[in-house]
Amino acid sequence: MVLVLTGVALVVGAILAWVNSVTAAPIAQQKEKTLADGIKAVMVCNDIVVAKPDTVRQNDAKGKELTYIIYHVRDAQDKDLGAAVESTTMGFGGNLKVLVGFNPAGDVLGYTLLEHAETPGLGAKADQWFQQGQKGNIIGRNPAEPLTVSKDGGQVDAITASTITSRAFLLAVNNAYKAYTAPPAADATTGASQQVSE
Repeated sequence: MVLVLTGVALVVGAILAWVNSVTAAPIAQQKEKTLADGIKAVMVCNDIVVAKPDTVRQNDAKGKELTYIIYHVRDAQDKDLGAAVESTTMGFGGNLKVLVGFNPAGDVLGYTLLEHAETPGLGAKADQWFQQGQKGNIIGRNPAEPLTVSKDGGQVDAITASTITSRAFLLAVNNAYKAYTAPPAADATTGASQQVSE
């Protein structure tokens, strides 16, 4: 019995290892494509050149270190278009990872949710709620004065019945802005090579 179970475990383990090796490359390619498409969407431009990303680490109000990835973007004529910034906060159901596009002045150009575990039909509405023309529109706003929900005295309408998600989303956007506008730190990792986003 022990030999049979051991044999089955070895065969299943070998099959899982093989499936993982076969699917690892396509999964990585899909993630890269999703990110490239996300950068184009949040920067509202298709013909862009994305520099190798900078990694910025900052402490939040509680002293917890947060990591941001900043993709500096230029157009085909080498004009600075701003940057797309990855920012993660804790939402209602788990991590809420947002990619936010900023122009050189720091105004929000667009955003997309890269990852979330929010409640379907409620917090998951964040992917559209804060877009141009929607109730919580943040497009064109500058988070130099932090964006907050109207329940907290701010100017942004929270998602109905999802104030926690709305606060987490706006915190992610505000943090992304701080990372984008912060002076380069000694521990920031900066890339010099450029890659064309297709």
